[in-house]
Amino acid sequence: MNVVRLTAAGAGAHAPAAGPSSFPDAGALPDTAAEVAAVFGRYERALREADVAVLTELFWDDPRCVRYGVADRQYGATEIAAWRAANPGVPPGRTLSETVVLATSPTTAVVSTLFGYPDSPAEGRQTQTWVKLPEGWRIVAAHVSEVPA
Repeated sequence: MNVVRLTAAGAGAHAPAAGPSSFPDAGALPDTAAEVAAVFGRYERALREADVAVLTELFWDDPRCVRYGVADRQYGATEIAAWRAANPGVPPGRTLSETVVLATSPTTAVVSTLFGYPDSPAEGRQTQTWVKLPEGWRIVAAHVSEVPA
């Protein structure tokens, strides 16, 4: 297992996690973690810039794809694309912290991050499962929530 921790800006220092792993490829996936960190950065830029085309592209184009939002849920690429078109971006000032990219195989990774906004006491939590498909890395499942600070 390889874990990449990103700085609050979403890129930078990469520190492998310490400790034992139950994954067979333990320690052998730094390239996978780096690839997913880069595509996650692309996703975050698109989210901040309300780039619906990129946001739609990065979700798996399949009816089995699932996205649970703070106050919404979508099942399948069609619902996700329609929701994203109606809700293209996030409020200004979004910040990330404690971002972790966990590569579990050469074709699968999970990204977990905390997010926040200026003047909001809530703590946002976001988890995405990424799979490397023939067309590239895609989110196959996502969950976003907020909890009071």
